[in-house]
Amino acid sequence: MQTKPHSLFIALALLAGVHPMLAQPALGIVPTNNQVMLFWPGSTHGTNGVLQSATNLVSPNWLPATDAFPVAYGSQIAVAVTNVTSARFFRLSLVPPTAAGMVLIPAGSFTMGNYLIIGNTVTNDPDIDDADPTNIYVSAFYMDVNLVSSNQWAGVYTYATSHGYGFVYAGLGKAANHPVHTVDWWDCVKWCNARSEQAGLTPCYYTNAEMTQVYTSGESGTPVYANWGANGYRLPTEAEWEKAARGGLSGQRFPWGNTISWSQANYYGDPLSLDPYGYAYDLATAVLVYDPAFSGGDNGNYPYTSPVGSFPANGYGLNDMAGNVFEWCWDWYGTPYGQPTNADPTGPATGIWRVLRGGSWVAYASDARVTYRVLSYAGDATYQRGFRCVRGF
Repeated sequence: MQTKPHSLFIALALLAGVHPMLAQPALGIVPTNNQVMLFWPGSTHGTNGVLQSATNLVSPNWLPATDAFPVAYGSQIAVAVTNVTSARFFRLSLVPPTAAGMVLIPAGSFTMGNYLIIGNTVTNDPDIDDADPTNIYVSAFYMDVNLVSSNQWAGVYTYATSHGYGFVYAGLGKAANHPVHTVDWWDCVKWCNARSEQAGLTPCYYTNAEMTQVYTSGESGTPVYANWGANGYRLPTEAEWEKAARGGLSGQRFPWGNTISWSQANYYGDPLSLDPYGYAYDLATAVLVYDPAFSGGDNGNYPYTSPVGSFPANGYGLNDMAGNVFEWCWDWYGTPYGQPTNADPTGPATGIWRVLRGGSWVAYASDARVTYRVLSYAGDATYQRGFRCVRGF
C-alpha cells in the first residue's frame, strides 16, 4: 500500500532532454546520453532508498522503477533511468526507522490465491473456489507482530472514549495477554484511528472524501474513506494480509508449509488419520476437539484462545497468522478478489460483507489456510474475531 512520503521523499518530473537541475539540495538530476541519473548523499538519506515511478500526479500509481540501475557517481548514491522518452515522475522512498512491536514486510510481488506445489506437481485445494491465483505487487508496510491483545485494546480504548470516540463493543479477552475478541469491523477501524492519534500519527480513516473528518463514531450507514497515504494504523488489505501470512514462502497451505499441527497453531482438530471426513493436512493428535493446551490445560476457561505469541513465528517474524482468532481485513468481499489493480489492490469499491482471514481456535484446519476467505457483515462481533494493525511510513 502506498504510504505518505517520509519528509525526505522527493517527487521529480523527468522529460526527455531535460537540462541539469536540482529538485532540492539533497537530491539531483543529471542527463547522460539517453539516460537520466538521479543522485543523493548516502550520509543524509542512507542507502535503502526505493525509487518509485508514476506517469501522472493526478491519480498516481507509484510502482518500482524497474528500469533503474545503480551507477558510480563520486561519493553519492546514484541510479540511472533508461526509459525517459515521456513524462515520468519519480519518488525516493526511504526505509523508515523500526516501528515498535511491528515488523517490516518488504515490497514485492507474490502469487496471491489458491496455488499449491506438492513435490513436482502443481495443484490446489478444490474447495477454495473464490481465490484464483493472481500475481500481486504489494508495497512495503509494517505489521503488528502479534494480534491486538486485550490489554493493548483496553489502553487505546480508554484513550479513545475520553477523546470523543464512540464504540458499539467494549472488546473482550480471556486474559490481558490473549487477543481481544468480540469486536466488529467498524470498532476496529475506529480503534486504529485512536491508536494513531494517541501515537501522534496521521489517522487513516475519514467520513468524507476530502479526508477532513476523522472517523470516530457511527456504524452501518457511515461512509468510511481510507487515506492510503497516511502514516497511521489501519487494517491490512487482503493482499497485504496474505503476503504477510506467507512469510516469504510461495505455494504453501500455511505460513510455514503444507501441514498443520497443535505445535504450530491453535485450532479445532479433525485429522483424516482419525476421522474419514477429516483433513489429510491436519496432524492434530485427537479428533473433533479444541487444542488441549488451551481447552483442558487451561482448566477449560472458555473461550479457548491462546496468549499472543504462543507459537513459532513465520518467515517475516509474525505470530498467529493461522489460528487463535480470525483477523478483520479492510476489503469488501469480492470474487475473484474483486481487485481493480494488481498493484496494491484494496478490493471492491462496495460490497455486502467484509473479509476475515487466518482461522481461529474454534475453526477447522481448513480455515487456517493462507488463501481461505471468510466473509461477514461488518457489524458482526463474536468470540473468534480479532485483528492486528498495519501502518505505512
